[in-house]
Amino acid sequence: MKHETKKSNQTSATGKRPHPRPSGSVTNDALPPLRDVIAQYELAAKKSLGQNFILDLNLTRRIARCCGPLEGRIVVEIGPGPGGLTRALLSEGAEAVIAVERDQRCLPALKTIALHWPNKLHVTLGDAVKTNWPELLAPHLRATSQKPIIAANLPYGVATKLLIGWLEVDQWPPWYDAMVLMFQKEVADRIVARPGSKSYGRLSVLTQWRCEANIALNLPPQAFVPPPKVSSAVVVLKPRQDPLPAPSAAAISRVTAAVFGQRRKMLRSSLRQITNSPEIALAKANINPEWRGEHVDVDGFVRLTNALDND
Repeated sequence: MKHETKKSNQTSATGKRPHPRPSGSVTNDALPPLRDVIAQYELAAKKSLGQNFILDLNLTRRIARCCGPLEGRIVVEIGPGPGGLTRALLSEGAEAVIAVERDQRCLPALKTIALHWPNKLHVTLGDAVKTNWPELLAPHLRATSQKPIIAANLPYGVATKLLIGWLEVDQWPPWYDAMVLMFQKEVADRIVARPGSKSYGRLSVLTQWRCEANIALNLPPQAFVPPPKVSSAVVVLKPRQDPLPAPSAAAISRVTAAVFGQRRKMLRSSLRQITNSPEIALAKANINPEWRGEHVDVDGFVRLTNALDND
């Protein structure tokens, strides 16, 4: 299967283009093809777990390269399934992959990968949404000064929830160095949307306040088994070292929830659910009270959040 993507759009988590590979190169890790692995361990994708597998190992290598050079790096993977992206990350030179998987059926397939790359794959059976990441990663980070990279073909049902959880951590810069994540294309568009567009909203503001974000790859439904009903995209997110000061991520979420929950209303109206004097806060933030949320850039929402916090 051939997947068309403009190379000029590709970037890595380091902000550089993925390091090149010979045209038409094939992942050759001496392990069985993923279709055979799925058949051997009876790993038919479960809709209840939001599973859609990528079987093309050339494509998973392209996703792994969006992380940038992986030699010596620790990668966190969510929902590895039969291990397509896992194999790509290790083939690209990752020092270790720390994976969290909900589906117990996948453990034997992942064990085969762990045996092929001794001491490099560590799998925890559990729910990524409930995982204490610093605690899980502590034993693996003692020998390195570099923060891990998160790379995952996220289950679409929890993708946004996981992203928000990683964005709303209290300590910033966070425990991770970058995120390379697969989303539904609609969600990816919301993440990178600019003010004035229909996709611009809460997720755009929270993400861009704390991260630089760009779409690195677009994937059609046919890239997955089974094919979903929507297209997908890989988003690279790099934490900003010094985002504009604000009371908290939760405070910005509260303001954007009020504004974009009633996105057709003017700000002076939509903000009344969280303040009795929206005009005063808007004046302090130098924002036109007759604007709607889609007209306010990320810096404006930070100013508004600070103004409301001091109201």
